[in-house]
Amino acid sequence: MDRRTFVKASLAGVGSILLPNLSYAKSNTSLGHVVIVGGGFGGATAAKYLRMWSNGRVTVTVIEPRSKFISCPVSNRILSGEADLQTITHAYTPLQDNYGIRFINGVVDKIDPDKKRVQIGTEFISYDRLIVATGIDFDYGTIPMINAEIQATSIPHAWKAGAQTILLRDQLSVMPDGGVVAITVPMVPYRCPPGPYERACQIAYYLKQHKPKSKLIVLDANPAITSKRQLFERAWHDFYRDIIDYQPSSTIENVDVKTLTLASTFGRYKVDVLNIIPPQTAGRLALDTGLGNGTKHWCDVNFLDYQSKNIPDIHVLGDSVSSIPPKSAHVATSQAKVCANAIIAELAGEPVDQEPVFANTCYSFVDGKQAVHVANVYRYNHKDQDMQAASGGGISARHSTDEGLQADVWAQSIWADALT
Repeated sequence: MDRRTFVKASLAGVGSILLPNLSYAKSNTSLGHVVIVGGGFGGATAAKYLRMWSNGRVTVTVIEPRSKFISCPVSNRILSGEADLQTITHAYTPLQDNYGIRFINGVVDKIDPDKKRVQIGTEFISYDRLIVATGIDFDYGTIPMINAEIQATSIPHAWKAGAQTILLRDQLSVMPDGGVVAITVPMVPYRCPPGPYERACQIAYYLKQHKPKSKLIVLDANPAITSKRQLFERAWHDFYRDIIDYQPSSTIENVDVKTLTLASTFGRYKVDVLNIIPPQTAGRLALDTGLGNGTKHWCDVNFLDYQSKNIPDIHVLGDSVSSIPPKSAHVATSQAKVCANAIIAELAGEPVDQEPVFANTCYSFVDGKQAVHVANVYRYNHKDQDMQAASGGGISARHSTDEGLQADVWAQSIWADALT
């Protein structure tokens, strides 16, 4: 099986795969140095497959602020007590030991596209190709009373798993029975479309078990649930009809940070726990470098190799990309494989695959054990030059414990695929 055949097969899913020998040349000559900014799902996967598929001929350096990988998928279950931070935290050591990837624990201050180097403090690192996989940033323009410091200390977004996830969990724990929780959902696009609704399920499940007199208000700026609508509506009706108050088309107009009082399009609410998920943009480094597409605040790429349409030799992966497929972990890993395959081909003077195809599967837990899923297939459309939904995929008939078990397997598989 050659590299192109294998990349198509592997992109169909994230299961543990016995990898074939993908060496396409006898030469041990270096193909170049790829620097990857960001060690999330997209960055980590790209690093692994660049090393593996090039037979070690591509040198890879990953620059990541966190010393360990913390998974956003599964993190909502921490709020219900069904998971903990240790469950979703993984070391980068296997990538270093198994593939010879260099990791730098730090923050990139600046990218210099002309000199093809990145700056970390006083250190400069040169690249032949650069991959920017820095995820999302937050846009507080419509909610100026909220900022990063407030979110880190009192009104968490918990949209980047870690300390704020624990903060939100602890706020729920100390809230008195009979208290009110509010979640705000921004307009699409944002990271993980079903994420806020799964979070509502997990918080409502916790309240039902431990604080049954409490209520959860979901203030959604969108006109309706943006993903798995019928499945979430059914779960809320079956399990949480007396707990969840869902209000669509509800935009935040004002927030009193001290009293936790917020005004929306249709009402004013005094709450005990406030989870504001702000509007989102591509990562700040990507935008500051000039990779953004103007007022939309996302990054346009060539979907055959994920190279920026603005700056050559810089590729963008994951949540920062402006695309039809959702901003999900599975999409990020799939993009990473297409990108790795293309970079190796370009550096080796080979043609790039012109027919990329991949799948996206997303599971959401609706209580402690039951889950639902949606799956889609995306193929490259030559006319429109983007990835578009194709035949295949599907959606759950209803929530079930079997799907919950499958969700656990999916999580273990995607972690293994990206990190080991």
